[in-house]
Amino acid sequence: MPPCVFLMTHKKNTAPLPEDLRVFLTVIRKAGFAAAADELGLSPAYVSKRIQILESTLATRLLHRTSRRVALTEDGERVQRWALRILEDFQQLSDELSDAHDSPRGRLHLCCSFGFGRKHVAPALSLLAEQHPDLEIRLDLFDRVVDIINEGFDLEIRVGDDIPGQHIGRQLVSNRRILCAAPSYLQRRGPPLQISDLEQHDCLVIKERDNAFGIWSLERDGAQENVRVRGPLSSNNGEIALQWALDGRGVLLRSLWDVRPLLEQGELVQVLHDYTQSANVWAVYPTRLAHSGKLRACVEFLQGHFKSLSL
Repeated sequence: MPPCVFLMTHKKNTAPLPEDLRVFLTVIRKAGFAAAADELGLSPAYVSKRIQILESTLATRLLHRTSRRVALTEDGERVQRWALRILEDFQQLSDELSDAHDSPRGRLHLCCSFGFGRKHVAPALSLLAEQHPDLEIRLDLFDRVVDIINEGFDLEIRVGDDIPGQHIGRQLVSNRRILCAAPSYLQRRGPPLQISDLEQHDCLVIKERDNAFGIWSLERDGAQENVRVRGPLSSNNGEIALQWALDGRGVLLRSLWDVRPLLEQGELVQVLHDYTQSANVWAVYPTRLAHSGKLRACVEFLQGHFKSLSL
């Protein structure tokens, strides 16, 4: 074998792999190997191996490891800054190629609340995957506030108009919450005739995200009114509260998309018709993804899909 060929085949690779940089950033974000492995769907041993390979490739130690946590070394902080830039450049390259081929491709990591995510977003993404088979889509559901940048999400489908200023929000569909109760409850307790009557009723309180617990902010003719509510039953899950309402246990404040069929079937009855709460559905994403072709394709698909459902 000629000497030059021998040297080329044995030359050490000094360029880190993008996937290793992605693993490294996930370990930092999740503050541990096990949590990063769970996030990535890999084994902790494999994650540890990829970090060791990255450190070997760069000939430096990137992380201080203890039994409880990991911390960045000084070189690790430098690599973190470069890794973010490198992976963003790869993302832009992927988006440009995707636009050039008119076929969205690559990873999309989305999050949403449990109720809307399970009932509406998940079926929509199934159709999106069928239409664009080159997309790799992951959907995570939470009933808490999500920091989409620090937690590594490309897109959040959010119910409610509280859009963080550092993000871009595009409304997917208009929606509102209404007050309703089962006929059996209204026969037993009578309907509330004014908003202050709710203080004397059994109200099914839902603790979702960062909303104030036990206070309903409602709008009437453009003006907002707050009412403090309580009742023997409360939950952090809207589907549970909905079932309690159907059982006749109290008054519920719930999205129209969730209760419309039940109102049409007579299983629930709307009360205090003049009072509603805005609950529009938004696509929220970081400004750095404003020109992402695959993200644009996803958002536009969801807009068309939800409009066709008349949510």
